[in-house]
Amino acid sequence: MSQYFDLGDQTLWNPSNGASRLFLRQVAVFEAELDLPSGIGPMQDDQCQIDPTAFHAFAEALLVRHRRTSHAVMIALSDGFVATVLVLAERAGIEVDWSPAEPTTQDGPTDVQVPVPPSAATAAAEARPATLRQKSRELERFMAW
Repeated sequence: MSQYFDLGDQTLWNPSNGASRLFLRQVAVFEAELDLPSGIGPMQDDQCQIDPTAFHAFAEALLVRHRRTSHAVMIALSDGFVATVLVLAERAGIEVDWSPAEPTTQDGPTDVQVPVPPSAATAAAEARPATLRQKSRELERFMAW
């Protein structure tokens, strides 16, 4: 069985039920983290609609947050979800802003990690956009339409 993520009458993704369920649970997590609706509607009869305006804002905010964080574990936990959202955005004809975001040294008062040398943090931050784009391109091949 599978489910459909549609934008109007265009199917953007047709994942298995398990992949869909996991993705939708992650959507809820990131909506709460960003305090922003995703534009991804509820799954009803194995189909959900995506609101392009809300989804564009969500994808932009998600990318900005992902690029600003310097917390290695938070990056690792969000990489796959962000790459999946970027595939859906591209299929929807949504162009996200890849301009550099100012990195932060800390993601909040409780998100502290062992510090890394500034040169290593800068190099990692500069490489991340290319790595994320590559991950998104690779993932796209496995996301059935």
